Amino acid sequence: QEGCEAVPHRATVYAQLVESKRMWSWNKLFPVHVEAEDGEKIIVSPSEMENCPGVPSVCDIQLNQMPSSDFTILSDVVTMFSVDFSKPVRSASTCYRVQLEPVKSGKAQIVLSWWDIDMDPSGMTNCTMAPYWVKSTSALQWRDHWMQCVYFLPNEEPVLQGEKVDLTAWRDEYSLWYKLQKARGGEENKAEVRVESPVCRCQAHLLWNRPRFGELNDQNRTRQYIKSLKKVLKTDSVCLCISDGSLLPVLAHYLGAKQVPCVHPSRVDLYHPDEFFKANHLEDKIKIIEARPELLTSSHLEDKKISVLMGEPFFTTSLLPWHNLYFWYARTAVTSHLSSNVTVLPQSASLHVMIVEFQDLWRIRSPCGTCEGFDVRTMDDMIKNSLNFRESKEAEPHPLWEYPCKSLSDPQEVLTFDFRKTVPQHCLSTEGSLNLSRKGTSHGAVLWMEYHLAADISVSTGLMQISNEKNCEWNPHHKQAVYFFSSVIESETLSDLPTAVTYAITFNPKTGEIDMDFKL
Repeated sequence: QEGCEAVPHRATVYAQLVESKRMWSWNKLFPVHVEAEDGEKIIVSPSEMENCPGVPSVCDIQLNQMPSSDFTILSDVVTMFSVDFSKPVRSASTCYRVQLEPVKSGKAQIVLSWWDIDMDPSGMTNCTMAPYWVKSTSALQWRDHWMQCVYFLPNEEPVLQGEKVDLTAWRDEYSLWYKLQKARGGEENKAEVRVESPVCRCQAHLLWNRPRFGELNDQNRTRQYIKSLKKVLKTDSVCLCISDGSLLPVLAHYLGAKQVPCVHPSRVDLYHPDEFFKANHLEDKIKIIEARPELLTSSHLEDKKISVLMGEPFFTTSLLPWHNLYFWYARTAVTSHLSSNVTVLPQSASLHVMIVEFQDLWRIRSPCGTCEGFDVRTMDDMIKNSLNFRESKEAEPHPLWEYPCKSLSDPQEVLTFDFRKTVPQHCLSTEGSLNLSRKGTSHGAVLWMEYHLAADISVSTGLMQISNEKNCEWNPHHKQAVYFFSSVIESETLSDLPTAVTYAITFNPKTGEIDMDFKL
């Protein structure tokens, strides 16, 4: 009806300009420095990738887990626009411009954005997503359904303290994007040049998601691969790389491999990195084989036997940590093309597990019971019954750098996968127990993979370290697997604190999946 009232009444979107090498590394490929025998080589990205605005999909994260040392604030928080839900909302593309005065000089790269909602017209009841540096931490309410957003400017723009700039937010029915320009005065205010929604032109943003960009820009990780390649490569090495959109072939060539053919199994049709190879003068050195591993023929490899088979491994279709074991299947498929003394990098992988107590993540599986005086147990039961079809016995992927937790047990290696051999026909099974050496609520088990590249060189996709206070630091470029215990889903209060957790874990080579069961 005319004059209808909506609850919530209005939403307001806020923005803040920052410089952040860490967040910028999620959208651009930085130069990679390689120390080769004939001097330093630098892998650069083509100008097409440098100037590409990326993809329009939102990058929503738990910004409260981003340490203040990882970004520099360049402006105060500004109100970009409000939407009144009691009035019809226009679906046509709209833009909102705000003038900013930078509080610090720097490179504007990122717009951090969040919103709040007034539940009533007077704004007496307000629900805000503001991060920790904007509002006092005592008032922070943990949420996982509404988070803060990271928007990447099309290019980094230098800004000077006190020199005004215009920040424009554009929106269509589905997405929001930002542009920064020098402040304009007078008549220019009337005409706003339309800025199209960001569309990836370089294809890299379609192949690599944001964590993958971060991983490729991780210099410590790259150093581990360089160190391993130096150990295994010889001047006459015949190489093959099996990974999606990997820099390994380029690293291998710079470290002495004459030619490095590579296979991109997941995105054969999408990825044509000609521009990337051209920018690094490697057009005739690295050959993309447009065939899946099982369809590889001798002619693809010019009738040569492979002496070094390599992979990170990384595949765009992987959701859970062990899905990258696809590399093992690919290695098995190309067995007939391998020399008898082939070196496989990584030579093996291992699955690790640890019991943890989450600060907040357990809430996504815990029943509500009574909420604001309303009994919602009927809904709890419905969700629990739904989970019991399958999901309550499965692990699910979560980027745990965003979700603080404490370790209650020591990490334990539970399964190993030897890539020097083919995938076995039989299941790999293990049973055992994890001693709970610290007091706390056992919310679940975290599982991750480690890849053993060469002797004494490994990379972890999970746990990086545990602090003295038992806080866990996780690899920020990967999602880890979380298996929630039934005590969380059932909201049980255990009369006695358990002292150990028993596990049974099975890798099924026919499906590539891992079945697991844990008991407190």
